[in-house]
Amino acid sequence: MTVEMFIEELKKQNIDLNQRQIEQFSIYYNELVEWNKRINLTSITDQKEVYLKHFYDSLTLAFDYQLNNQSICDIGAGAGFPSIPLKIVYPSLKITIVDSLHKRITFLQHLSNVLDLTNVEAIASRAEEYGRVHREKFDIVSARAVARLHILDELCLPLVKLNGVFIALKGSKGKEEVEEASNGIQQLGGKIEKVVDFNLPISHDERVNIYIRKVKKTSSLYPRHYSKIKKTPL
Repeated sequence: MTVEMFIEELKKQNIDLNQRQIEQFSIYYNELVEWNKRINLTSITDQKEVYLKHFYDSLTLAFDYQLNNQSICDIGAGAGFPSIPLKIVYPSLKITIVDSLHKRITFLQHLSNVLDLTNVEAIASRAEEYGRVHREKFDIVSARAVARLHILDELCLPLVKLNGVFIALKGSKGKEEVEEASNGIQQLGGKIEKVVDFNLPISHDERVNIYIRKVKKTSSLYPRHYSKIKKTPL
């Protein structure tokens, strides 16, 4: 996906990038490639691939959900996906990024500075440890390419405010992951609101975005230690 195609495809979704936002995505790409030489951020470095499979893919979260000034916690964001592309397009969002690797957090802090982003906090922490301290604090919790949904639900739903939403960005197996996780989602206070399946432009890769509404508070028993979550998912 060329930069021009990226801009045009977003217009189809009623997202009109201004010149500053186009520049920010360009800076983002250059920083990603440069830092990736020193630390492992992504296996995708070709410009067209990054714009399609990282930038555009991250923004699909907003195609079916209205964003304005909500607080978002992005779990396991790695190189900043989906939260940083969302922040570029929706500057009023308040972003908290949680990732367990300090090197990635250093990159994200640097990136926020060079992109001149405000209200972005990048924290080095395990998701379950962060979730025990910051319970039900965020309007939206997002996760992309972190773990299967029946593990992810226990890491993310405790962080979501009552009536907030957990959004999982998934690949082709997203629908089967929903079935696998349905009991756990209910137990954690969530309810599946919608499951949106689509294909990326150009590559036609299959994607599934899952929107889970927080309808009741999560028991203080959760999240458990990660080893327990992984060994015996809800």
